[in-house]
Amino acid sequence: MMAGFWLEECKREEKIVVANEEAFTEVRPSVLQVAPPASVQHKRRRNVFLFPQSSNMAPSRRTKRVVASQPGFLNLKSSSGAAGLPSIRRKRVNKNKKKNWNKHSDINDVTEFLEDVRHQERTIGGLLSDKSDDNLFFLDVGQPKKAEQKVAEPVDGKKRKGKAVRPLRIDLILQHDSLVPPPKDVLAYQQPNAKKLRRIGQKAEQLAAKGVVPRRQKQLLNRRPADRTAKKAVTEANNNPDREYYDIWGQESKDTADPWYLQQTGKKRVKRPEKLNEKPSVLPAVEVIAPGGSYNPDFFSHQALLQEAHEVEVKKQKEEDKIERQLAVNKEHIATEETILREQVEGLVEEENEEEAPNEEEEGVAVGAITVAEKKTERQRKKERAYKVKEQLRQANRYQNDKRQQLFQLRSIKTSIKQEEQETKDKQKQRKAKQEAQKAQPRRLGKLKFKAQDMEVQLSDELAGSLRQLKPEGSVLKDRFKSLQKRNLIEPRERAKFKRRLKLKYVEKRAFREIT
Repeated sequence: MMAGFWLEECKREEKIVVANEEAFTEVRPSVLQVAPPASVQHKRRRNVFLFPQSSNMAPSRRTKRVVASQPGFLNLKSSSGAAGLPSIRRKRVNKNKKKNWNKHSDINDVTEFLEDVRHQERTIGGLLSDKSDDNLFFLDVGQPKKAEQKVAEPVDGKKRKGKAVRPLRIDLILQHDSLVPPPKDVLAYQQPNAKKLRRIGQKAEQLAAKGVVPRRQKQLLNRRPADRTAKKAVTEANNNPDREYYDIWGQESKDTADPWYLQQTGKKRVKRPEKLNEKPSVLPAVEVIAPGGSYNPDFFSHQALLQEAHEVEVKKQKEEDKIERQLAVNKEHIATEETILREQVEGLVEEENEEEAPNEEEEGVAVGAITVAEKKTERQRKKERAYKVKEQLRQANRYQNDKRQQLFQLRSIKTSIKQEEQETKDKQKQRKAKQEAQKAQPRRLGKLKFKAQDMEVQLSDELAGSLRQLKPEGSVLKDRFKSLQKRNLIEPRERAKFKRRLKLKYVEKRAFREIT
């Protein structure tokens, strides 16, 4: 019965489809005759013409349509058109282009699924499929018995009547009702240089497993243990008259604290460089004058001082004479009337001999240029090669003979080597002595050279018999200034020259003008 009904329905569906095709064939020519609008004419490549479904549709779609036409079938989706009208075929879209993905793609099922998953995570803290039966179901044993309410304690001497205190509505709104845990703060778990510290820790563990002690730990183990019994020194007040006397010129006491502690706390003093302890000069700060400079000197010591001053003056005089000789003009170089006339006439008088000489030289040069080197014969070349070979053999034999002769000259060679070594040692001693002597001499620290102070010497007739009659000479300030320059503490200097930028203007005052 049902099979026959099913066959009849299928035949009726085929008849409807055939009738639709015939109707379409009647209308199709009129559709093709209509010209497309102007906005579409320049896009003919993209024109799409929709046609009704053909009779060769898939059997699955035909079966669904037949089942949907039955009276007992419930359609859950709303139909856009009438039940009897055929469905319109959907528009074809090129999905190779990215701009058509979101526009013509149906993702409602995916969004609904994700929204359902988020809803389950908020309400029950996970997916229902992952929950166990104990979390989803409970055993209903009836309404529980009400427990006896405890009497509330009086607050501020008053008894509260009625229901228990409930939270405020605003607190319930602000209460966190989602079961999704808050995101973990990544910055709270980060550690600076974590990778480096982890690598250092792994290396320390490897060294500890091998029994190797790190250098820092060795220093901590080898340092001197601190004295716990010693008490810290209490600094006394400055106004205490019973405090100990402190010598500012005395030697400083050495630090008794742990050197490791002083180094780590920054209290250890920086080591003074040895170069700062060296004096720039070996000369004393105050040079004592010679015995001949006393107010009542001995005769011989006074004469020795005069001789020294005389040598200084003679040396200065020689330097001045040398400069005068270098700047002096030779009498031969002075121009006379004869030399001036010769210079004026030079080049005006022509001499025949001077003209003939260059011509002869030019002829000689021309003849020399014409000469060509003669070509050597084969005999001459062989003779030259034999001579070169003979010369090389002679040089080699001479070198060998010199080497053999050196065997008989070993004594003389040893003596010459000893002489050279002795000369080298003597030169080293002289160099050291020169360096020591230079230490006592002032160095060149600036653009000016050091000029020694004039010697303060009194002649024999200027000597005084007592201190009362002695005349003061020199200046103490100038002597100290020259001493600093001589000991290489300051550079030699000159008095600054004052140069006026503007000229002085002399104005005659009215009072002076009235007098004159």
